[in-house]
Amino acid sequence: MNATVFTLTLQQFAGRRRSLLMFGLALIPVIVALVYRLGDHLDQHDWTANILLDGILVTSILPLVCLILGTSALGSEVEDGTAVYILAKPVRRREIVGAKFAAAALVAAVFVLPATVVSGLIALQGVPEEGIVMGFAIATLLGVFAYTAVFIVLSVATSRALLVGLGYVFIWEGLVTELFTGSRYLSIRQYCLGIADLISTVSEGDFEADLGGPEGLILVVMAAAVALLLAVRRLEAFEFTDTD
Repeated sequence: MNATVFTLTLQQFAGRRRSLLMFGLALIPVIVALVYRLGDHLDQHDWTANILLDGILVTSILPLVCLILGTSALGSEVEDGTAVYILAKPVRRREIVGAKFAAAALVAAVFVLPATVVSGLIALQGVPEEGIVMGFAIATLLGVFAYTAVFIVLSVATSRALLVGLGYVFIWEGLVTELFTGSRYLSIRQYCLGIADLISTVSEGDFEADLGGPEGLILVVMAAAVALLLAVRRLEAFEFTDTD
């Protein structure tokens, strides 16, 4: 990883508009949890795991945060043409991708992890946590790595990365994986839920993932690794095209 590229990318993410957007997204599950606490809160384990942490955070907030950061880490430079200045430097392409990935994943984790922990603890106040918060916290952290890597490779593969990413999040992850159980092996969301289920000790009646925890753990690591490898290959091809 190149420290200079990493630092410059962090500075790129420090813009006021993007920071406010990330903060607003991270606040959504916390606000929902607070509203839930104002009313009748029976079946807290069920609601927290399936509605709050799965339905809102893992299904929507997590991929959206990673989409915004992942596609802008390299995509904005590719679109405005400034990527050629980075590629002209004597820096290995895997170091560039690694630095961009590390910066985007770090910023995403800074917003998503606190939202997971705080909202989960608020919703479960007064009952045993039973590993739900810990399970989803670890699952979302691994999900940050996988989603960010996938959206980085999208940003160097297509000029419509944000649009394609939105389709992936809401159509594939939000709809297709709910309709067809076989698609769970190609779903980062399902990987995260499997990991959360593996760590939590809550009963199957309250929360049960469609994918086993060990499979989810292996697949989420593979998804991140393959996506980063593809991003490096695509960046190398991009350099070759521009210097032809």
